[in-house]
Amino acid sequence: MSAIDRPMPPLNAGERTTLESWLDFHRTTLAMKCEGLDDEQAAEVSVPPSDFTLTGLVQHMAEVERNWFRRVFAGEQAPPIYDPQADPDAPDGGFDVAEGATLSDALATWQAEIARARENCAEHALTDTGRFMEQDVNLRWIYVHMIEEYARHNGHADLVRECIDGTTGV
Repeated sequence: MSAIDRPMPPLNAGERTTLESWLDFHRTTLAMKCEGLDDEQAAEVSVPPSDFTLTGLVQHMAEVERNWFRRVFAGEQAPPIYDPQADPDAPDGGFDVAEGATLSDALATWQAEIARARENCAEHALTDTGRFMEQDVNLRWIYVHMIEEYARHNGHADLVRECIDGTTGV
């Protein structure tokens, strides 16, 4: 049983509440996938030939949160977290785990980016826009994309976690 509370998104709510609840559901799911692992386990490459790890995934999702909610939506000049020299528009940022990196540090950074994302969106309508690929992109689209991004990567995390210690079904 998990110590992390993951509420079911409401079944009959408005559009914004529905989108934010599903995004938070998937954010919480990723945290649950990492729960109880030590740094060595979370950095374990467990599905060769891929070098995908849970620590790398958490780092990646911190980069994704930063990209969509800070760079794209809020227009901030926020450099990449894990490789400041990297192209901020690179889609695979954060997956590489540096020597000495810890899961707890990755989780803390990711949670800080989530908090910043919530702050950046709190006073905005779903129709408010940022800029992506020289076009306007509204907050609604960003929320839907983020739900998709987390759902896809949580599927990857399922497989990795099962290979690490047999845990399934979170």
